Amino acid sequence: MPIETSSAPSPITTIADIGKHEGQSVTLRGWLYNLRASGKLLFPIFRDGTGTIQGIVPKAAVPEHVFETLKSLTLESSLVVTGRVRADARAPSGFELDVDDVTITQRIPDETPYPIQLKEAGVDFLMENRHLWIRTPRQSSILRIRATIMRAAAKYFDTNGFIRTDPPILTPNACEGTSELFEMDYFGDDKAYLTQSGQLYIEATAMALGRVYSFGPTFRAEKSKTRRHLTEFWMIEPEVTYMDLDGLMSLAEAFLTHIVTRVLELHTADLKTIGKDVTKLEAVIAPSPFPRLTYDEAHAMLVDAHDKGLIETVHQYGDDFGSPDETFISSQFTKPVMVHRYPAAVKAFYMQPDPQDPTKALCVDVLAPEGYGEIIGGSQRVDDYDLLKSRIESHNLPMAAFQWYLDLRKYGSVPHSGFGMGIERCVAWICGLEHVRETIPFARTLNRIYP
Repeated sequence: MPIETSSAPSPITTIADIGKHEGQSVTLRGWLYNLRASGKLLFPIFRDGTGTIQGIVPKAAVPEHVFETLKSLTLESSLVVTGRVRADARAPSGFELDVDDVTITQRIPDETPYPIQLKEAGVDFLMENRHLWIRTPRQSSILRIRATIMRAAAKYFDTNGFIRTDPPILTPNACEGTSELFEMDYFGDDKAYLTQSGQLYIEATAMALGRVYSFGPTFRAEKSKTRRHLTEFWMIEPEVTYMDLDGLMSLAEAFLTHIVTRVLELHTADLKTIGKDVTKLEAVIAPSPFPRLTYDEAHAMLVDAHDKGLIETVHQYGDDFGSPDETFISSQFTKPVMVHRYPAAVKAFYMQPDPQDPTKALCVDVLAPEGYGEIIGGSQRVDDYDLLKSRIESHNLPMAAFQWYLDLRKYGSVPHSGFGMGIERCVAWICGLEHVRETIPFARTLNRIYP
């Protein structure tokens, strides 16, 4: 009796899931990332958006057209490849693909090769070709980690009793004035601004729902060229009623610990591709609290560092901390450090004064370790009507534009606190990136709005 054989096609899978099919024939759909030839042996590297895997193609083991097609294939040509999955501890992914067949979806012509070749290229060239640069393993890994950070950030609040409420992107006023906002004509003679924060609006929704957060794009027309600034970025902002500054710092600590934990759980391979030392992230989630410093203690640290020749400029008491100051402070710790109670004079009008010392604000900046500086800024908010009104006046802000915000202190005001975390700065820290431009699919900076 003849033996029956299955003619079922090989199952379609992804490189991320290829380990589930060891010893089996599978089909991958993706692109040719790289190709190396050694005599009658080809070593193509395929990518599919979830990772990369090396294929093995001995000339004697495949039909001639398969070997010749792959041998002459141009980089980034799209294809469908079938092969048997084989474990190999030497391979970066732990597996290789013994190729049986290949079908070309689109072959890039030899006369118009893929612009980004596997060699060093300048930053301007890469940013000009950002739409193609994001295909490289390092950039793809960064974007996968970014997605997990955003998902983990939202999930933390979703599973801890917070309600997501979306503030407007077009606003008639700013949190802290309009000097750094993108202005646009509205209808008639009215002006509108692209939001720099959803904070004021989610203070209103917090009074309705208790624990809320917003998550969306924000914009800042700050003419800065530093490695930490974008003109368009994403911000997640929780706001909680009946929460003081200490409660807010505890919330920020639990929130960041959750995010780092999820990245470590899901992205060991991506972190390795990027070159991030995972032991530095493991130190963040070690069972010990984040260090907390008052502004005065942080200032004394900077003065001492200057006296010892560790930093060039001495910090002046009463000034806010600049990027070099934050870099030094944060570099002294293996965990994010919380600097709280800054001078009220250098902070926003809506921050509650410290009852023990009204010259200080009940605020906190969370500085990421390894010298990455501020990733979270927050405060307990002013909850007294008369005090908030006087603050608006002293900051020369238009009273009419803030009347609705004052109403929150007129009708059932309560103590409340909140913070904002810029996703891109968090990504830069967790991935160990030198510049924030790599943290977002398409960076918008002072001198770049293309592509």
